[in-house]
Amino acid sequence: MSRDQRSKTGHQKTAGETAAPEPLVIEFEDNRLLLQLLGEHDRHLAIIEDRVGVACVPRGNRIIITGSKEDAATTAAVLRDLYRQAQSMRPIQSADVEGAIRMARQTAVNGGAYAIADERFAVNLKRRRIAPRSPQQAHYIEALRTRDLVFGLGPAGTGKTYLAVAVAAWMLNEGKVDRLVLSRPAVEAGERLGFLPGDMREKVDPYLRPLYDALHDMFSADQIARKLESGVIEVAPLAFMRGRTLRDAFIIVDEAQNCTPMQMKMLLTRLGENSRMAVTGDPTQIDLPPGQASGLINALDILWGIEGISMVRFTDTDVMRHPLVGRIVRAYEAKTSRDGKN
Repeated sequence: MSRDQRSKTGHQKTAGETAAPEPLVIEFEDNRLLLQLLGEHDRHLAIIEDRVGVACVPRGNRIIITGSKEDAATTAAVLRDLYRQAQSMRPIQSADVEGAIRMARQTAVNGGAYAIADERFAVNLKRRRIAPRSPQQAHYIEALRTRDLVFGLGPAGTGKTYLAVAVAAWMLNEGKVDRLVLSRPAVEAGERLGFLPGDMREKVDPYLRPLYDALHDMFSADQIARKLESGVIEVAPLAFMRGRTLRDAFIIVDEAQNCTPMQMKMLLTRLGENSRMAVTGDPTQIDLPPGQASGLINALDILWGIEGISMVRFTDTDVMRHPLVGRIVRAYEAKTSRDGKN
């Protein structure tokens, strides 16, 4: 049958021809909130169409979604999640759209009910609200709030350090801890920092820059300066942690894959009464000298299954940076896998 004949007969299906899926139509009550959801020039809608592989057409207070049944359902979940965020008077950014897509997809695959608008896993600070953008991030936030020792493991850009700082700042604001202690191995200087200019904090500042960057999202510059001056926020190089007992503190150990087993044991045993510790690192990015064992990998093996300890592993699907970063991580992992098989 020719194209003209199909047009005249109302496109009667021939044997083996599959009917196009029926469009899914969802409706929203408030057009003003819907405009915020769509974004300027429908840019948020364009992201959804590109990432999910659907076509979305806004018509008044409705959005018509065309695609496979599964993709249309994912898109509907994303739109409803973002609409709830708009209802809460919180602006919607491109990263929120990406997060909502990730939440909807992983929830569909793994079950559960996660959404960026869900307050159960949000960290609410005076300067901003920080919401998980993947189910694993939600699990991580919950662990940081409820467990005394949490290992956050995975590639760069998954939020393991940033979310630890966010929860630590929240606990400090809520009076659940009295201070924050930040520590990170200075591998390049071999922990011998005496040749660097300045006081101890100035010597290790370059190594703790990611932690400071996160703090500036949680507190104003003046607040950070005052808290550093008063000791409410403390920079503690690994070399100066020995012999201490840290009470009423939230301790964050970043880049822990570069700790030696002895350093890791020393750090973990600093926990005092009413203290929490988050240990973050990427076991695939070890910068220790050849032949030197990683204290992080050693600790994961020794402490597996111990009550009160949570180990949260992130993957490339949790990378929150530019979408290209996730593809870069996957490419490197594939190369490592191929090399391992050869």
